[in-house]
Amino acid sequence: MTLTFAPAQPDAIPLHLVDETQLDTWLDAQDSAVRNWAANTGFTGAIGQTLICPGQDGIVQAAIGYGSESTRARGRFHLAAGAARLPEGTYTLHSTLDTQTLETETLGWLLSQYRFDRYKSQSPSKARLIAPDGIDVLRVEAMATGEALTRTLINTPANDMGPPDLEQAVRDLADTFGAGVSVIKGDDLLAHNHPLIHTVGRAADRAPRLIDLTWGDTGPQLTLVGKGVCFDTGGLNLKPGASMGLMKKDMGGSAAVLGLAHMIMATGLKLRLRVLIPAVENSVSGNAFRPGDILPSRKGLSVEINNTDAEGRLVLADALALADEGKPDLIISMATLTGAARVAVGPDLAPYFTDDAALVAALEAGAAQQADPVWRMPFHTPYESMIEPGIADLDNAPKGGFAGSITAALFLRRFVTDTPRYMHFDIYGWQPSDAPARAKGGVGQGTRALLAALPQALDL
Repeated sequence: MTLTFAPAQPDAIPLHLVDETQLDTWLDAQDSAVRNWAANTGFTGAIGQTLICPGQDGIVQAAIGYGSESTRARGRFHLAAGAARLPEGTYTLHSTLDTQTLETETLGWLLSQYRFDRYKSQSPSKARLIAPDGIDVLRVEAMATGEALTRTLINTPANDMGPPDLEQAVRDLADTFGAGVSVIKGDDLLAHNHPLIHTVGRAADRAPRLIDLTWGDTGPQLTLVGKGVCFDTGGLNLKPGASMGLMKKDMGGSAAVLGLAHMIMATGLKLRLRVLIPAVENSVSGNAFRPGDILPSRKGLSVEINNTDAEGRLVLADALALADEGKPDLIISMATLTGAARVAVGPDLAPYFTDDAALVAALEAGAAQQADPVWRMPFHTPYESMIEPGIADLDNAPKGGFAGSITAALFLRRFVTDTPRYMHFDIYGWQPSDAPARAKGGVGQGTRALLAALPQALDL
């Protein structure tokens, strides 16, 4: 789905964004008909409240409440909160917002147009917005369309989003931007030394694979690694039904990096991009891997399996080892990896790990700019002993339940040894209930923050 602004037109409906603390000032500047209409309809300027005013000669103007600073702090995308309540038409926005806030709010408007309509017709948004003067239209539309790609990939159920379908999604994206794609699948994974990806995915009837996209020929090299577990039963450590219900989203890391890749390529960032996606299903069959198995990895580290439901870090390990061999300037992994991260920060924050202070500064600034909240978690080295079982180099699921997100991140860090800059995101990838610009379902996290951070992080 491509999310774009409406073309300019002379008869567009004026739309005023009204801060409730400035309501009287705004009303003083309006004619008596608007003031009377606002009074009769109870318009106060609260967030999401709309006012549709029939004016002289049948000309209509509209307003959306923007709340106050304190009420806006409790959410985001406040323009979008009212956009869904507007009648059909093309609108031109009147506001006093600074450029960055205006870009964020208009991005929210575009995101509110998203519909997942593959299986059932959904009513499209009938209120369209002309891009305000001064904003970076290409950038805002690229972020909206990249986010729409992420949402659609996550929302698509596993019967239509298995490893072959995820591969096709990568190929479609590559075709759009002239990128290259190579794929290693099935038993060829063993021949190319990706034993963990093969082992996790071999029990499924759709072959596991490693998908490798490359784009760009100048600038620093950025490698994105996304977890592509298209469905996770838990393997022989079978999940209960309630825990399996949302496991179509276990490929949310791959969906996120593909959305980010779209943003990077659409905006033409001067870098060399590589995207690695280990695409598998964690299924149950006679050849499924077992608790107690000790598995080899591409890196040469042995891994004891203490829970087959901790499979995401296994497939990421081989992909990260391959990424590390290329010695890029920066590796970023994204995965729906641990429930511990959800317990720690809930569904709205994207927790991330890095030891690089410059990356932290760039990312935190980007997150604030793009209304894409993140939260730094520690690579706490003293916990390294928790992932060392004694019988093998690494334990994929340390017992005890403590620091689950941290120990998973430490596990992954063991596979990045030659690239000095590494960042890992443990995202949720799901919006539990409808919110402005974020319909219930799949959602991108951390990607807009990263897009904003990359120029500073990579000195572009």
